[in-house]
Amino acid sequence: MSEVDAVVNTVKLWLGNPISRGLIRYVYNGSPQSFNKMLEKYAELDVNLNVSEKFKYMILEKILNIGAKSFGKTEKELRSSLRSPLIRRAISNILGGIAEYGIRKPQTTIAPFLVVWNYTRLCNLKCKHCYENASSKRDEDELNTIEAKKVVDEFAEAGVVAIAFSGGEPLMRKDFYEVAGYAYKREFYISIATNGTLIDSETALKIKDAGVQYVEISLDGLEETHDNFRGVKGAFKKSIEGIKNCINAGLDVGVATTITKQNINEVPKLVDMLEDIGVKRFIAFNFIPVGRGKDIVKMDLEPEERRKVLEELYGKLITPNCRIQTYSTAPQYSVVSVNFEGGPLIATHFTNKSAMEMLKGKAKALAEFIGGCGAGRLYCGLEPNGDIIPCVFMPIKIGNIRMNRLIDVWRDSPILWKLRNRDELEGCGECKYKYICGGCRARAYAYFNNIQGPDPGCFVKLEYWQKINNS
Repeated sequence: MSEVDAVVNTVKLWLGNPISRGLIRYVYNGSPQSFNKMLEKYAELDVNLNVSEKFKYMILEKILNIGAKSFGKTEKELRSSLRSPLIRRAISNILGGIAEYGIRKPQTTIAPFLVVWNYTRLCNLKCKHCYENASSKRDEDELNTIEAKKVVDEFAEAGVVAIAFSGGEPLMRKDFYEVAGYAYKREFYISIATNGTLIDSETALKIKDAGVQYVEISLDGLEETHDNFRGVKGAFKKSIEGIKNCINAGLDVGVATTITKQNINEVPKLVDMLEDIGVKRFIAFNFIPVGRGKDIVKMDLEPEERRKVLEELYGKLITPNCRIQTYSTAPQYSVVSVNFEGGPLIATHFTNKSAMEMLKGKAKALAEFIGGCGAGRLYCGLEPNGDIIPCVFMPIKIGNIRMNRLIDVWRDSPILWKLRNRDELEGCGECKYKYICGGCRARAYAYFNNIQGPDPGCFVKLEYWQKINNS
């Protein structure tokens, strides 16, 4: 039995059986704040527990000690790692999901691990593929600064781990730094998705000072292609300057590229250029025909084109001494990786180098619990007006933060529970890769108006792409 299989079986045995799950549920008791205090106690931080929490802590301590052994860590190492507020919040998020829902394939967390917050529809570019239909005017019903801070408070109460500010262009809202800084003080992992054109050296330092840990800048090809795609001449040069300014400020920088027929042949050269600049991460975004993207649906890749670019990216990733990590939001990336002998399996594009090393060569069992498309089970989206949506590429309103608690929507939404059930998916539900991939639910919705429909971009089941082209 492999080490990873042993870990999975141990986790299933200890956390998946009714008795241990009941103990975790008793300890967690729907309160991430109280649970976090107990984690602080385990990390040997100065914290006062009430009588009830002290009793629960004795149970939690045993659970964590067994968990440490399962993952090859000593109790001392685990206690040390839990001194990080982010690690504590993540452990609470995952164990809370197990307490509430049990061990699932793939796993659903107690609250969104990540919320992608479309902070505004304001934007200074005119991108052909914009899912948000961004414009030069601010929507009148956008959450104001006070409301935005209340949203951050609610995220903390629910147990969210990370917030990604997106748009539109989030830097066009003057209160971005104030709200991002407020979120950082509340111990969230903060990132921003930006077109980079507004980031001079001073702005890069302001982003860093606000507590942003990761900056993702969009580039949709080399200069001519990018400027054409983004609708503004000179955008490429400004974005490159923004990337360099962020790197010089000491920020962790990634580049996101939406892959289409227009830029697919430029990807290798683009990645090499970014590696030379010092970019640490490249993410190939799945093109979804939503928003303005509906007007360029013919630019979508055919399944075999998608396979080719994913294989090229994975080949780059596993190249010795590679200085840039290459990922994709296409869940089929995990299928490509699992079929590369000896390489690390990519269970989701939210992964990192340490997770890849843990999964290397023997990953499938654990990857089925992490599993591909995370819409509605690991993350959700928030619109500028507070609408809660399963994914930023899936414009289905399932609640509004002004009227509904995020945690209630997360637990009770019928739409989200449909997304979480891989066995009921058309096409994907019959596939041997359903737990590590599951297809892109946003693509299924965009093409078939069915969140449980097939992903026509899949290169395993080509009949669905053929169905589109024959209709």
